[in-house]
Amino acid sequence: MTLPHQKLGPLDPLETASIDELRHVQLQRLRWSLSHAYTNVPFYRKAFDDKGIHPMDVNILSDLGKLPFTTKADLRDNYPYGMFATPMRDIVRIHASSGTTGKPTVVGYTKNDIDTWATVVARSIRAAGGHAGDKVHVAYGYGLFTGGLGAHYGAEKLGCTVIPMSGGQTEKQVQLIRDFEPDIIMVTPSYMLNIADELDRQGIDPHKLPLRIGIFGAEPWTDSMRKELEERLGIQALDIYGLSEVMGPGVGQECAETKDGPTIWEDHFYPEIIDPNTGEVLPDGEYGELVFTSLTKEALPIIRYRTRDLTRLLPGTARPMRRIDKITGRSDDMLIIRGVNVFPTQIEEQILKMAQLAPHYEIEVYRDGNLDCMDIRVELKPEASAAEADTRQQICKELQHHIKSYIGISTRIEVCESGRLARSEGKAKRVFDKRKQ
Repeated sequence: MTLPHQKLGPLDPLETASIDELRHVQLQRLRWSLSHAYTNVPFYRKAFDDKGIHPMDVNILSDLGKLPFTTKADLRDNYPYGMFATPMRDIVRIHASSGTTGKPTVVGYTKNDIDTWATVVARSIRAAGGHAGDKVHVAYGYGLFTGGLGAHYGAEKLGCTVIPMSGGQTEKQVQLIRDFEPDIIMVTPSYMLNIADELDRQGIDPHKLPLRIGIFGAEPWTDSMRKELEERLGIQALDIYGLSEVMGPGVGQECAETKDGPTIWEDHFYPEIIDPNTGEVLPDGEYGELVFTSLTKEALPIIRYRTRDLTRLLPGTARPMRRIDKITGRSDDMLIIRGVNVFPTQIEEQILKMAQLAPHYEIEVYRDGNLDCMDIRVELKPEASAAEADTRQQICKELQHHIKSYIGISTRIEVCESGRLARSEGKAKRVFDKRKQ
């Protein structure tokens, strides 16, 4: 009997193709993707026409640099379905991620897109050392966030047994890891450290568990974090890269043989590095902003999407496809708190919903043990400064509820008297990120 997952084979052919073969496939797929976007998405048709460029003018891969960029703001401006290139009847799933004004960026998938996504995640798990028959504990959040379902479908595609735990409930996470004996866990690295603390609290030696691989993503993490995870848990810790606008997790994956940065699955996602200030394409090896063009997506083709992630492209090692170096930061002001993208303007929007609060606030981000935390200081309006303690407590609870509901993170709120917070004569400094100290 031949099981469906066995059709995946040891490696996808393009994972071992020559550079010339890979570039040929990329060009053919790129020309299809550009034509698909131009024909079916009014935004792209206008953007191309404004530049005086037609998809058929792209004859070599470097011609991509002549095309306009796509930004998160473009997706937000076309909310919810304006960037889709297929009819809604062909959309089988919708995901969404945070935007800067509270509107999410919406991503649609056709059946073929879901299959492609599952394939690249399966490829990623296999590159990390996983194989059919492994049990995979998925502790990424399920729902509109792409992490949980992306990991889930990829693990199933590879032929693994999936434990769809989702996030939170740390004690239960540990119970299932102990009782169900997964071989692989997919989760944010900071939450994995929280799970490690709970293992310690319960007196469980992680080195005696079958768990052997951790595939960590959704937030930047360092090699020192890798060392701590591996030493504390007795596992191999590997980096998975992705973002919902481009597909979700599985855009790139660190290979177990080398552990030297995520390999970009270039047969589906074409990477560029640009100068974030000028938009000029930079040669491989130079640091800049990572840009992606999808090569096979049907529902939401994405052309030269500015990720705002700062890194560089490096030659392939375990695979002929190029790698990215560790993400060094972002070219915008987005914060990543426990895997959730947070913009200061999102916080401001929730503050401004409350009639008692003035538009003066400070955000402090720090680490409490292994987890990122956020404190917010806000001011009462002068006419509300005489509010009693009970009223202030109610304001705190209401703001916490808004932020949790609309942004997805828990915060600690301090309500201050009017005039308490520092004023600026130039750009207001809203964010104090103590994680960088």
